[in-house]
Amino acid sequence: MNTSAHKIVIVGGGNAGLSVASQLLRKNKNLKISIVDPATKHYYQPAWTLVGAGVYDIRKTEKNQADYIPKGAEWVKDSVVGFLPESNKVLLAGGRELLYDGLVVCPGIKLDWEKIKGLKENLGKNNISCNYDFHSAPYTWQMIKNMKSGTAVFTNPGTPIKCAGAPHKIMYLACDYWRKQGVLKNIKVVYISGMAAIFGVKEYAVTLTEIIKKHNIDIRFGCNTVEIDGNNKTVYYDETDADGKLTRKEIKFDICHSVPPQSAPDFIKNSPLADPNNPFRYVEINKSTMQHSRYPNIFALGDCTNAPCSKTGAAIRKQAPVVVANLLSVLDQKKLEGEYTGYSACPIPTQYGKLMLAEFDYTNTPTMSFPIDQTKPSWMMWILKTKILPWLYWNKILTGKA
Repeated sequence: MNTSAHKIVIVGGGNAGLSVASQLLRKNKNLKISIVDPATKHYYQPAWTLVGAGVYDIRKTEKNQADYIPKGAEWVKDSVVGFLPESNKVLLAGGRELLYDGLVVCPGIKLDWEKIKGLKENLGKNNISCNYDFHSAPYTWQMIKNMKSGTAVFTNPGTPIKCAGAPHKIMYLACDYWRKQGVLKNIKVVYISGMAAIFGVKEYAVTLTEIIKKHNIDIRFGCNTVEIDGNNKTVYYDETDADGKLTRKEIKFDICHSVPPQSAPDFIKNSPLADPNNPFRYVEINKSTMQHSRYPNIFALGDCTNAPCSKTGAAIRKQAPVVVANLLSVLDQKKLEGEYTGYSACPIPTQYGKLMLAEFDYTNTPTMSFPIDQTKPSWMMWILKTKILPWLYWNKILTGKA
């Protein structure tokens, strides 16, 4: 079968969608590929923590989407409203229907701002911010820079989120800045997390626990933020005890960096592609092949899937070639040979100029790429994060060369 005659639709023009499209076209420039995404701007989100820490220009994280759509692919500037997998159709908001032979679903993740009452409307004011928001990340730095005393609250939801380290990365950098300014002793730092631990891989968690002790951070696990009152500078959260009983608690703050719960985009949640047994309704796939569990000509990757891996750009970089290989195999009626092992990486800056690169797989086993002990923060990894990775992203990853 000649795959060049086949039509491939890619839903999502972010890291995953552009990487897959570019890699497919590098394999076969005659493939008919449509990328569906209404966004005219493309963002390098991994740098937003650095923006919030005052060491990266937010303007460098925003580019025109048109400049990164690979040559040979059609860009459909519309939103997806539904899927008809039995008839191989994608339904668009504008009324158009796209027919496909192969479908790749990778629209990213939905930020459920409304799950924390008061968060969205207070972003960027009342000393409330979130580095997951393009417009708010610079405000995070203003809050940190101007803080001299009082209580700083950082919150992390209990749901899976993209870049799971981001809610506490900014906290370590803030503490390091305040320490250098000589004001950390006047600041109470509180971390309210819906999770049960600071990090899922014990080897890296040991290092982070040491940093938490060093800065005397008050950690409150099993606590989900439910409301932020901007006028009264109060965070309300539900604490779960050993018996599963919920207690509503509150804490006053002077600055607050809060991250919302996250889930699959609504058009996935309400579609046949969603995993009916997943509370966040992610796309149901085989975690090794990235193929949909029920529709063999559909693949998914990135933050929208139910694969039990961390939702990071590093994961996408390993998933994309697997999706490309296996999708082409399906179209050619061949056996699937691509396998994703759950690899992910989380670059965690622990202070200005030092970073710990946590790499691991589905088994939460460290999978270190460099000939150093990556459980220890190093300046080399800081250079990787701040200089090398942004260049690789724009020049190699999105173009299918890395």
